Amino acid sequence: MPTSLTPSQHRDLVAQSGRRLIDHGAAAGLDARVPTCPAWDVRALLAHQAMVHLWSTAHLRGADPDAVPNQTALRDEADLVGVAEAALAGVVQAITEAPDDLKAMTFLNDAPPPAAFWARRQAHETTIHMVDALGAALGRVPTTSEAMIDAATAVDGIDELLRGFFTRGRSKLFDGTPVVLVVAPDDTDVHWVVHVDERLTVEPPGSPAPDGAEVARLAGSSASLYLALWNRGGDVQLSGAGAALLERWRSTQTVRWS
Repeated sequence: MPTSLTPSQHRDLVAQSGRRLIDHGAAAGLDARVPTCPAWDVRALLAHQAMVHLWSTAHLRGADPDAVPNQTALRDEADLVGVAEAALAGVVQAITEAPDDLKAMTFLNDAPPPAAFWARRQAHETTIHMVDALGAALGRVPTTSEAMIDAATAVDGIDELLRGFFTRGRSKLFDGTPVVLVVAPDDTDVHWVVHVDERLTVEPPGSPAPDGAEVARLAGSSASLYLALWNRGGDVQLSGAGAALLERWRSTQTVRWS
């Protein structure tokens, strides 16, 4: 699966979103709740992101990822903000220095080569959790405009989520009736055709968009769709077949650390 952003653009996105995440988290306070992740406070959010950055750095460096402290251990760090800042700096440097022919594990469907995979995965991991930290600072789910995610980032992230994450294994979205879902941003020519069946499949961007009684269409700006598909708000509209599809998405389509 080719990416629409380069590894250097992904690296810059990690750095920018990571800085925003830490700043929003510090502004909210470590004990503040995270509206978009109700089980978490900011301390848990920062510990999780630091752990993932350290874990990703281990893969990029050829180190032992099992040696990385877990989220629970990092949560108890006296200077958790400092730990998060160091982990962010480390993963940015590791992405910068990773050779094009890096040999490393990847875990998404149809993943790009490892160096590009890890840069992309950390870019969107960090951006989505930045939105969580912003929500903690605001005390509510952020609006699309407050999240300030550009269209190019959103398009790349939608593609990773749909084609990389949700095509793995059996579809939790399927309720017994096959549905074709067209995800169609209104600020770009790119769209995705998603076949909701026992296994969710996604045609490559640019495939012809079908029309008909069995077709649902999810529309909105690229950034709104990115947030909505990651269950972080987003002002989107679902039309056509499958009126309950968006609610099922919100309850079943989640990405968890495991």
